[in-house]
Amino acid sequence: MSNMDTWRALLSERNSDEVVTKALVRDVRLPYGAGTMALITLDNGFDHTKPSTFGPHGLFALNGALSEIAQRTDLAAVGVTGKPFVFAVGADLKGAASVTSRDEALAIGALGHHVFRRLGELGIPSFAFVNGAAMGGGLEIALHCAYRTISSGVPAVALPECFLGLVPGWGGTQLLPRLIGPANAVKLIIENPLSQNRMIKGRDAYELGVADAMFEPADFLEESLRWAARVVNGEVTVERPEHDGWEKAVGDARFLVDMKLRGASPAPYRALDLIALAETATRDEGFAAEDEALADLLMSDELRAGLYSFDLVQRRAKRPAGAPDRSLARKVTKVGVVGAGLMASQMALLFARRLEVPVVLTDLDQARLDKGVAYVHGEIAKLLTKGRVSEDQANRLTSLVSGSLTKDAFADADFVIEAVFEDMAVKKQVFAEVEAVVSAECVLATNTSSLSLTEMGSGLAHPERLVGFHFFNPVAVMPLLEIIKGAATDDATLATAFAVGKSLKKSSVLVKDAPAFVVNRLLTCFMGEVVAAVDEGTPLETAEHALDGLGLPMTPFALLQLVGPAVGLHVAETLHEAFPDRYGVSENMGKLVASGKPGVYRPDFTLDPEAVALFAGGSAPSTAEQVRDRVLSAMATEIRIMLDEGVVAAAQDIDLCMILGAGWPFHLGGITPYLDRAGVARPRFLAPGVASVPA
Repeated sequence: MSNMDTWRALLSERNSDEVVTKALVRDVRLPYGAGTMALITLDNGFDHTKPSTFGPHGLFALNGALSEIAQRTDLAAVGVTGKPFVFAVGADLKGAASVTSRDEALAIGALGHHVFRRLGELGIPSFAFVNGAAMGGGLEIALHCAYRTISSGVPAVALPECFLGLVPGWGGTQLLPRLIGPANAVKLIIENPLSQNRMIKGRDAYELGVADAMFEPADFLEESLRWAARVVNGEVTVERPEHDGWEKAVGDARFLVDMKLRGASPAPYRALDLIALAETATRDEGFAAEDEALADLLMSDELRAGLYSFDLVQRRAKRPAGAPDRSLARKVTKVGVVGAGLMASQMALLFARRLEVPVVLTDLDQARLDKGVAYVHGEIAKLLTKGRVSEDQANRLTSLVSGSLTKDAFADADFVIEAVFEDMAVKKQVFAEVEAVVSAECVLATNTSSLSLTEMGSGLAHPERLVGFHFFNPVAVMPLLEIIKGAATDDATLATAFAVGKSLKKSSVLVKDAPAFVVNRLLTCFMGEVVAAVDEGTPLETAEHALDGLGLPMTPFALLQLVGPAVGLHVAETLHEAFPDRYGVSENMGKLVASGKPGVYRPDFTLDPEAVALFAGGSAPSTAEQVRDRVLSAMATEIRIMLDEGVVAAAQDIDLCMILGAGWPFHLGGITPYLDRAGVARPRFLAPGVASVPA
């Protein structure tokens, strides 16, 4: 029995609902007398909204096409490209989640290697024409070809596997570092996935050396075929440089992974081992090692957790639970921003870039107003310098953002958001002033992080048009937007808020008007228990690192340093007022705020002894394990209460908020399934089968 027969026996029936990507072959006559190319188009039969992926049947289909091509003697070259806007985006993740045995997992890796490597081993030049998004296995197909061209319009090139709890398992860890060097390969394989799954564009991929030539989208395939013909004819020679620095690149990356994950997720470490192996291993040895790593990780809890997180971000985030019919949304042609501080300026920039409508900031102080507008204009200038916008775009965006000392500038605005000091009286006054000048249809939005929306709107003539629109800092980077419905908020206002959030490219979650909403309520619970343990006498460093094993993006006191002790104290006071039995207010935190220190760390991120001393005096220290158990138990209790109160529609929405707004690690699979697995939650948060994460 051949390997192919064995793989068919293991895999053919395992995923009957696979959307099969076909390998459509046609002959193309290359220009300049270069001969005939067999051009394979990868196409699953759907438009670009359903990208081509590879399950077993798709791999068998590509293998069959390559077998037919291998029999021919009249071909000068073989090429592979994708359907419009999509090259290919890798493995069928739905199928990956259903793997039930290590033999199946090994077969998936081995089959992918067997099929893809044939592209580079047909005895004739092979070309990948990357016309659209190329991710995971899609990029690996291209790497197996001898040559690659890429469109300058490609929106996404990535190897996201480590983000999900896998490694690039069809050649990526071996071929990419040999092609572009270990340091650059580490960026694509390790650093970008661990940085909120960052993607690069076609131009970036070309500059890194992933592609050998780049052409514009309008005539991409025609120009690629001309270039390929010149390669076949010998007119163009592509040099492949030798690369060094393997040990340093892998060592630096290992330090980065340790800092980010503290050993909590195995996938990036396996990927680093494979990249290191690529320096000396033969192709067979390297691919076999990838098969073993892929098999181990496909059977892991981390993968299933990562796939649950991925499903939330890709599906639930795009269909927000409880959002009104989008047809109710009002058109937004001008935006007003009350305030001109950093948060307000960041919001103004985002509104201008994404909505491309006039944005006016107001403030009571001319110098502060000028500073805010200058910040936005300066950020636009930086985008121009980096090539992110054209000169015409930069000029247009700059002209859209202006400032005014009076709120009369909001008279023709359709959406006004405040970003002033977190004080109820101040916010009420702001909205009273705004309501006096805006139209009856203008939506009023607050960026409050903790205050009651219902109380905020209690003095308005039309409280039904007030909505919470809570961004996270930095505004341009953090993907979550908590949209809060007050007691009076109507559907037209909510629909407009969700439409604006979508235009801003944010993932919006509907939240009930409850103290601190979702993310800040849970982070304050988390931080409060850690601080309480320190107040009781636990050494600060013990409490600070008690949860390192989870691989959280930052430690508790580092998070406090980021948001600022004064903000943290204010939210704690708000929650203490609402829930005095569960949320305390640390006197020592008050001392830290009164001291004017930015936190317990110095600028070089060493502990500040004076700040640490403010927390001394307790006589009942806890161990790190006790602190960890205390924090997780408190968070489980709070989540149960939030679900009972209907703060969000379901546990999945809390998971989504924590992943996108607090950086809860993908590899833990959302906070509620993690607490379920850890045995902290009783009863379980998720119904059996809701999350494909083992108990």
